[in-house]
Amino acid sequence: MPSRILIADDEPNILVSLEYLMQREGHEVHLARDGQEALDLLHSLRPDLLLLDVMMPKKNGHEVCQALRADEALKGTLVLMLTAKGRETDIAKGLGVGADAYMTKPFSTQALAQKVRELLASRPAQG
Repeated sequence: MPSRILIADDEPNILVSLEYLMQREGHEVHLARDGQEALDLLHSLRPDLLLLDVMMPKKNGHEVCQALRADEALKGTLVLMLTAKGRETDIAKGLGVGADAYMTKPFSTQALAQKVRELLASRPAQG
């Protein structure tokens, strides 16, 4: 069964390219264009992995990640933060709010696909 991935980013070009990449990797892909939409979709979709931009309207990636980790039904969702903010303090903040991994933009599609495979392989089997 394919993994279900939610991509949350407010940049249309990034959404399109990530959607294409994740579908090419064999995943079921859903899109959110802001943080609030991401939270709403998290509840209805229950994805295996959330690709989460940090800087988005309505709710930023840190707020989304904190809300997800505080929700008993969602806290097991894997989170990979994708952002242009690459300073050590930014990375520490992302990991501090509960992200499982953090990649800075620009990133190579191969590196992202590999990181997604690693994260999905690391999660406990669903039963």
